[in-house]
Amino acid sequence: MPITATCRCGKSFTLKDEFAHTAIRCPSCGGTFTVGASERVAQADPLFERDKFLIRQRHFAISSKYDIADDEGREIAFAHRPSAVLRLLLAGIVLMIWLPFAFFVVPLLLTVDPSKPSDLVLLLVYLLFLALGFGIFYLLLPLRHTTFYRTDEMLESLMTVRQLRKFSVRNMSYHLFDSDGTVLAELRKNYLYNIIRKRWYISDPAGQLICVAIEDSILLSLLRRFLGPMLGMLRTNFMIVKPDFEQELGEFVRKFTLFDKYVLDLTQDPNRTLDRRIALALGVMLDTGENR
Repeated sequence: MPITATCRCGKSFTLKDEFAHTAIRCPSCGGTFTVGASERVAQADPLFERDKFLIRQRHFAISSKYDIADDEGREIAFAHRPSAVLRLLLAGIVLMIWLPFAFFVVPLLLTVDPSKPSDLVLLLVYLLFLALGFGIFYLLLPLRHTTFYRTDEMLESLMTVRQLRKFSVRNMSYHLFDSDGTVLAELRKNYLYNIIRKRWYISDPAGQLICVAIEDSILLSLLRRFLGPMLGMLRTNFMIVKPDFEQELGEFVRKFTLFDKYVLDLTQDPNRTLDRRIALALGVMLDTGENR
């Protein structure tokens, strides 16, 4: 059986089975690397034994729903992220009341005379209202989880992406669980980095970095910040690379269509070293987690 071997430089070769587990020199870069086993890394479910996934967001639906198909367009699964519209609406109303109150009250606090008991009581009341308003807002914010199912006809849960925190100033993190509740990976984005160029970090349960999803171009990224998507002409696409950024594993590309359609292409990882469950969860989060 032929073996597909990939050097660190990204060059792939098709070799005879007898070269399995042997060290060879790459004719492209001159480096030496060890050829892996003849079989690909087995995936946890036959559904994930593929290198391309087509992802289409369902429109005219309150919740975020994504149909997932193989490269021939046959539906194999779907993802569902509840919208929690009522809780978000109530949280927004509370925030609209709380923010003006906070902006007007804070300057008043600077005029309070601590030597006067009446001023101290007034100060405590103001602080109590501020804390109460923020507490209600925080409690109303929903945790946005995304569950993957086999098909509409077979509502078998395959895996779930769970949001870890309701609110974060710097990082937003999610855990990916399989159907048995075992953690497969952590998906994390940094709001500060995303100002310039969006990127997501994917780590295993031990905290070891598996791969990084990054916008395809720094120039296009900056243009999108200033010009917006320009009716789809500046589409946000991502590259999926190894932690050292030296080898590309795949890409997440938005197709130029009226409605959102994406291709998760992992053919650059022929041995499927990246767990396809993690890759598929990442693909959906690159859309719904970025509110695209």
